[in-house]
Amino acid sequence: MDAVEKANTERQKRWVKDRKVGEGTYAVVYQGREASTGRKVAIKKIKVGQFKDGLDMSAIREVKYLRELKHQNVIELLDVFSSKTNLNLVLEFLDSDLEMIIRDKTLVFLPADIKSWMAMTFRGLEFCHRNFVLHRDLKPNNLLISSDGELKIADFGLARDFADPGYKMTCQVITRWYRPPELLFGSRYYSSAVDIWSVGCIFAELMLRIPYLPGESDMDQLKTIFRALGTPTEEEWPGHTKLPDYVPVGQFPKTPLRDLFTAASADTLNLLSKCLIYEPRKRITAREALNHPYFFALPYPTFPSKLPKCSTHFNSSRPLEEVDGNVEMNSTGPGVKARNGALKRKLTSPADGEGKGRSIARRLDFSRHTPGS
Repeated sequence: MDAVEKANTERQKRWVKDRKVGEGTYAVVYQGREASTGRKVAIKKIKVGQFKDGLDMSAIREVKYLRELKHQNVIELLDVFSSKTNLNLVLEFLDSDLEMIIRDKTLVFLPADIKSWMAMTFRGLEFCHRNFVLHRDLKPNNLLISSDGELKIADFGLARDFADPGYKMTCQVITRWYRPPELLFGSRYYSSAVDIWSVGCIFAELMLRIPYLPGESDMDQLKTIFRALGTPTEEEWPGHTKLPDYVPVGQFPKTPLRDLFTAASADTLNLLSKCLIYEPRKRITAREALNHPYFFALPYPTFPSKLPKCSTHFNSSRPLEEVDGNVEMNSTGPGVKARNGALKRKLTSPADGEGKGRSIARRLDFSRHTPGS
């Protein structure tokens, strides 16, 4: 046995797989532990043998970028080892993800809670962008939540660096509901603005408690976006009609965000609108977002450990990849106004550790400080 094989065997012995918690086309995720300490970890086994040309590019990317990116709001890669024809990534163990929290209707979101999740998302993303890494698949189930409430960006299988602005990139990235219009129109040259659009969709979803722009196909996705935000003009988005896959989708009027997000503060709507600007070069950056007045106005962000937590942990049958989500909704179109009823439901969360219930029988109020937030 040579030195490399010996080192790999030693690393393999360090980790124990306990139970499967998720499976996708190319990988299986296990809950595991460190043999010597019992510390919980997640072990992502990538099925290398599925690829005739060797190792999947997404596995290479994930290892490469997670080794480079060390930040409290980015998932930590603890170790890598091979076994037979599989590559195993050992990652810090996280209790749930933001999608599970959004869907858990026993939980109440206060304005300060949403602000906290958004701040952590932008902090992690700003670090990625500062290090010239595009994530290219931001969505709620790729934002994992630790036991102490910290949000961490995960799944860097579609990530890539963007140091060279003249280099062509694929437009077939980002889960459809969170994909910006420039990619839907086939742009091969793009920037960190694609991630910002995704964050804007997540921001809206946190307020609505259901996906904001759920298209059923790429064409329907464009129609869904334009119905919600209006069809872009050449003045608003110069050159978009020259993009490779541009097709006229129809003329839809611009509807003020206030019509849907009726209880949101002016700062909330301003930040949301800056994430969802059609012209990518005018979209807010992650660094600019962190300095936006939204984060400095009352209510201040909830401390992570006080954020609402999921009542259940990972479902063992939950797939790793949910390409277009799996939420039951009205298939007749985006139904933006109709879905606003989700905000008006009476929601009650379990009492927190101090025995104080968090009950609300009103629409979420983003306009003023809420007691206890």
